[in-house]
Amino acid sequence: MKKLPISDLSQIIKAKPLCAKRYKLNATLTGVSTDSRATKAGDCFFAITGNNFDGHDYVFDAFGNGAVCAVVSKDTDEEKLADRCILKVDDTIIALGRLAANYRNQSNFKVIAITGSAGKTSTRQITYHVLSRHYRCHQAPKNFNNNIGLPLTLLGAEPQHEIIIAELASNHPGEIEYLTKIARPDIALITNVQPAHLEGFGNLETVAAEKLSIAKGLQPNGALIINSNLLKWLNNQSTITNYKIITFGKSDQSDIKANNITYSAKQSRFTIDGTEVLLPLPGAGNVENTLAAFSVCSQFDININDFTRAVKNLQAVTMRTELLQIGTLTVLNDCYNANPASMKNALDILANLGSAEKRRLVFICGDMAELGLQTQGLHKKLGTTVPQANIRLLLAVGKFANITAEAAKKNAEYNLKIKSFKDTASACNNLHDYIKDDDIILVKGSRVARLEMVIEKLKEIFS
Repeated sequence: MKKLPISDLSQIIKAKPLCAKRYKLNATLTGVSTDSRATKAGDCFFAITGNNFDGHDYVFDAFGNGAVCAVVSKDTDEEKLADRCILKVDDTIIALGRLAANYRNQSNFKVIAITGSAGKTSTRQITYHVLSRHYRCHQAPKNFNNNIGLPLTLLGAEPQHEIIIAELASNHPGEIEYLTKIARPDIALITNVQPAHLEGFGNLETVAAEKLSIAKGLQPNGALIINSNLLKWLNNQSTITNYKIITFGKSDQSDIKANNITYSAKQSRFTIDGTEVLLPLPGAGNVENTLAAFSVCSQFDININDFTRAVKNLQAVTMRTELLQIGTLTVLNDCYNANPASMKNALDILANLGSAEKRRLVFICGDMAELGLQTQGLHKKLGTTVPQANIRLLLAVGKFANITAEAAKKNAEYNLKIKSFKDTASACNNLHDYIKDDDIILVKGSRVARLEMVIEKLKEIFS
């Protein structure tokens, strides 16, 4: 980020300085941190109180690593930090957001903000992959997409950056509006609306309204890019806008449309305006993500030929439809998160892999989290689709995945082998009894399942 005097920071975040020596307010910060271990010289450390850690316990450590000041909301050890520069606020997360909003307003870069029920990170990575060939781009580190991650993404941009690509996520109404008013995007993209985080939203209509609220932060004359499937939701919103609307998808009403789509085991092909796009990623979800990315890139004068050349060497995002070769096993590592739509997409990819290679298909299925009152019904529905993918072995991990297993057993008209485990550790301890050489395996579940442990265990056994 740009250099900033601590005195200016204090005013921006509405802080009360607790510096023992006033001259320290003239010092300059060159970055921000919320992790004392990653704090470096010149940083301002924001003491965030989370579910598992309280940053206030690590203020002294942050100064030890070079912090020039710390923003706190609790009383600190005055004797231990007597000669340090402390800024006190009511809420350190809100203070971080204020700083990020100010930094964004004072900068010349363009902001692309991406939200949606699925595909945010993959779409961001594809967009960055293409745009960074033509512009100086900065993107969110990992999936920094909440009220802490988004400000850190913006503040991580340097003065030379021209484009910032950020993610916005939400599991309760109002979160997207808060984030978009910090980011003030020039382009806002909604990848899709699917049954996800229903525990916080209740129904699909509320999910759609939350995603569409990203437009509330759009710059005047900005662009709202949406999956054409969202038009039915958009029509329920106010028709008075100061931004243009661009649609993408597979339907004829899409402004940017994918035609002639074909899928194979490890890649996809489709055309845009008659130009073929060869995508080295499998599955319908990745086609939509790529189409969304082109919709964004086209707003920066990237033509379809330049886009096509760039995406030829795309690589999968870690733990998102990532194909791994582990010894003789072929593993589809898609264990970052899960909802009904992404589960279906992953099963389709697995089925394509199986039809191409004629090997046993295995599904290691974890729970889908945050589905609220629809949890049992959606897990049961998932189970009815498992036999359609010709799965031969289903390992269910978790309470709700067991419902999927029961439904799969009822609907399978062939010998589908099923084993349920109460948790991921139990599954890992028994993998050697069920997984065989040459299996093709899909590993997928929500973050709560921590199925990356399964991937590591498979590497231990079969590498």
